[in-house]
Amino acid sequence: MGHAGMAAAAVRYLRSAEVPPAGPVEALPRPELRCVREGERTPVDQGEFRRVLGNFPTGVTVVTAPATDGADSPAGFACQSFSSLSLDPPLVVFLVGRTSTTWPRIARAGVFCVNVLAAGQGEVCRAFAVSGADKFTGVAYDPAPVSASPLLAGAAAWIDCTIHAVHTGGDHLIVVGRVDALGTGEAPDGPLVFHRGRFARLA
Repeated sequence: MGHAGMAAAAVRYLRSAEVPPAGPVEALPRPELRCVREGERTPVDQGEFRRVLGNFPTGVTVVTAPATDGADSPAGFACQSFSSLSLDPPLVVFLVGRTSTTWPRIARAGVFCVNVLAAGQGEVCRAFAVSGADKFTGVAYDPAPVSASPLLAGAAAWIDCTIHAVHTGGDHLIVVGRVDALGTGEAPDGPLVFHRGRFARLA
């Protein structure tokens, strides 16, 4: 039997089969969520988790937000966990640790800008990875066109967003942003890449 014959047979089978009437799709039950009890071994060693997942190369970004509540400087932190999410509507997503002291400031602002770092901006990433210091000291930036969040000079690309939704994800929060504006900068050497615990460049 050729492809056409197999297709025709499949159509005849589907037509002859009893199809239940369409109705609302029942949601699957939520999985049981619980913390690891004291003395109970975690299913995956955290060091091994980091080592294995470190084999997945990622870009490096700095997520920024304008100063709010009378703060002297804007907010910002280095973030590898960033991705596009949806084309229609245009959505992006980043992950931030629940213990982050920068996230509450971004949340209060209600907006943010994702700065995709260029290959030569490793020191910029290190500056925004520290806690408790003024991360913007010596860093040149302009206000993003919609949110006024810092748009870092030399970034390979930028995405200006409004916070769309926030979801829980273990020890992190999943922040969804609706894209209001975006663009690219001049980065002749391409973006900064993080792989196996160190910075790298695209060959």
